[in-house]
Amino acid sequence: MSENHPQILNEANHNRRDFIKTSAGAAVAAGALSATITQGAGIPADKKIKIGFIGTGGRGTGAVAQALSADDNMELHAVADVFQEQIDKSLATLSKDKKFSDKVKVPKERQFVGIDAYKRVIDSDVDMVILTTCPGFRPQHLKAAVEAGKHIFTEKPMAVDAAGVQSCLKTVALSKTKPIAMVAGFCWRYHPSRRAAFKKVLEEGMIGDITAVYATYYGGYSKPHLPASARGANESDIEWQLRNWYNYSWLGGGGLVEQAIHSVDKIGWVMGDQAPISCRSVGGLQVPQEGGNIFDHIHASYEYPNNVWCHLGQRKLPGCYGENADFIVGTKGKLIIGKGKDPYIEDHDGKVIWKWRKPRKDAGAQNMYQVEHNELFASIRSGNFINDGDRMINSTMLGIMARIAAHSGQSVTWEQALNSGEDLGPDEPAWGDSFKPNSVPMPGKSKDKLVYNYKEA
Repeated sequence: MSENHPQILNEANHNRRDFIKTSAGAAVAAGALSATITQGAGIPADKKIKIGFIGTGGRGTGAVAQALSADDNMELHAVADVFQEQIDKSLATLSKDKKFSDKVKVPKERQFVGIDAYKRVIDSDVDMVILTTCPGFRPQHLKAAVEAGKHIFTEKPMAVDAAGVQSCLKTVALSKTKPIAMVAGFCWRYHPSRRAAFKKVLEEGMIGDITAVYATYYGGYSKPHLPASARGANESDIEWQLRNWYNYSWLGGGGLVEQAIHSVDKIGWVMGDQAPISCRSVGGLQVPQEGGNIFDHIHASYEYPNNVWCHLGQRKLPGCYGENADFIVGTKGKLIIGKGKDPYIEDHDGKVIWKWRKPRKDAGAQNMYQVEHNELFASIRSGNFINDGDRMINSTMLGIMARIAAHSGQSVTWEQALNSGEDLGPDEPAWGDSFKPNSVPMPGKSKDKLVYNYKEA
């Protein structure tokens, strides 16, 4: 599954020491606000867009609802999941909404079940696919969708290990040669208030040169591991782990890579989507569960040129202090995002010098989930295809890098993480397979080995 590909993501590294000098007004930083745009023949307004839906969980169902709301002439045409009950639940939820009564058209013959069911959706007569399975399968699904020339909405993250990143980067390179749109579920990049705030920082230089970033993603448990008593007598390892996917690194990537990756993405955004020099992390499993092999907390510190350090605190434990915020510090002031308020900038005396205000009209257009789909489908119609590929893979690798540093207990360079050969899952898992991931990593246990591949011999 893994293959070294040293040029991947290193195009920006050759001049990294000269990297934007973290000057907020630098052109390269401003360019980070924009995705790649490729030109092609759009789908005319009088032609129905057919959607394929792969991975029918709650986030995926929400993504489909937003997609169906983004354009009048479309339909949900085919779906796939590993569990039929999940398909039934998703379609029932969508069908209850009167807005979609004539847009949800998925008879039984276009409901596909199984690990390989994604192939049948992609091979059906669909124009675009929504990829919202657990992220361990994302590289495989992205590759198949791009090769088939489908427009894509892909949830974050795009991989769970370095091997998956290597695969995705080849896929992104291929996507740029095709007339297709690809929008990533890094939804904060589409939030009007965050766009306005980052414009103030990256283009207008309101806080001066960036000196540090501190991002937090502190919350309670999201998906506790099911107790062993809930496992069916005939359930294979693969089926059981899929039912508990969040708790296995090969399927979910861990809390930092699967959920706090949003905060990682904002670090990547403000730092111009450039590779950091190194990362060091601490973390562990504070409250053991019956199964799984992920940490429930990690603190990562990314080193960037010019002595700029970006910190991320991630924790998923109930009963603890909760916060999802970003503090971006510059020589002239500080941008604060979150803390229950709209983004604002204050100078070093604490005086607020800018604050985002929601427009009075079109308040519904401020929903970032809807905005990303509105812009995706507008690009599919116009032929000015959005491609988020480069920045979405950069942010995914940033998260994986932090987890590698935490699991190994080592200071890790970008090149070490990218070319580590980390490969967490079975290459071609089948429904009835046995697969025993290793236990929770012990940092420093094997200092001669950078990563733990979680595969027992």
